[in-house]
Amino acid sequence: MLFRTYQDRDYQAVCDFLIALNRTDRTHIHWNWARFEWMYEHPEFDAQSKYTFGLWWDGGRIVGAAIYDMYFGEAFCGVLPGHEALYPETAAYAWRALKDESGLGIAVCDGNTGEREALINLGFAPAEQTETVMALDLERIPAGGLPAGYTLTEPDPIRDAEALRWLFWQGFDHGSDRTEFEAEDEAPERGIRRHLNPHLGLAAVAPDGELAAFCCLWYHPGTDYAYVEPVCTVPSHRGKGLAKALLSEALTRAKALGAVKAYVISDMAFYEKLGFRKAFHYTFYWKHEK
Repeated sequence: MLFRTYQDRDYQAVCDFLIALNRTDRTHIHWNWARFEWMYEHPEFDAQSKYTFGLWWDGGRIVGAAIYDMYFGEAFCGVLPGHEALYPETAAYAWRALKDESGLGIAVCDGNTGEREALINLGFAPAEQTETVMALDLERIPAGGLPAGYTLTEPDPIRDAEALRWLFWQGFDHGSDRTEFEAEDEAPERGIRRHLNPHLGLAAVAPDGELAAFCCLWYHPGTDYAYVEPVCTVPSHRGKGLAKALLSEALTRAKALGAVKAYVISDMAFYEKLGFRKAFHYTFYWKHEK
């Protein structure tokens, strides 16, 4: 067994580890290859500190990892089947290297008693903070179509970067003041996600030519599931079924590629109305600096 911290050349090995981790046991689906890839190029990601990720290697592959979530203070720890005895070491490393001034939180599936006990033994305690993953069987994709006047497009992450950023600004309820948006000092995306399929990122174009809604799915041919992230609609275009229509089309495309199930980190009624059901519940275990 070899331990070392992350190096840039390890990117694909981390994705492969997360794919293997969720191949048969989905209790770690809240952390999958797509969540890692989405985070890695996100403008808010603390990329300067990524070399503190802890990686445990065996036979040339990663069998355990400790990765902070966007920035220090919350982390993911996981080990491949057959290496469960390694989990306390990954959590102990996360506490030493990935905490912030208030401590460290780690989300654990409620059914994973081994990880829960390991964290409690290390001084972590359950908190009220939780996370839910919902799932949809792609044999039951909800029907949906765009209303009259709206059209479907596949935005280019580079060419349409500004239009997408404006869509996200409004869609995630930061307001509709364009001047305030343009004054926001936001770092651009750092690069193109390496495994992102551009045909699974869909937007609805309003009659005035503006992007009104967006939905993105992530699918890797080495898996049998799609991951939903993100979905949003500009407030002035809500209530028209745009998000449902985009998600329906994206899910249909993912199914054609080989996905049989879709997951989303959410407990919103919107997804439940579309047929998603709560599949996994996670409780955060926290340890605070004394």
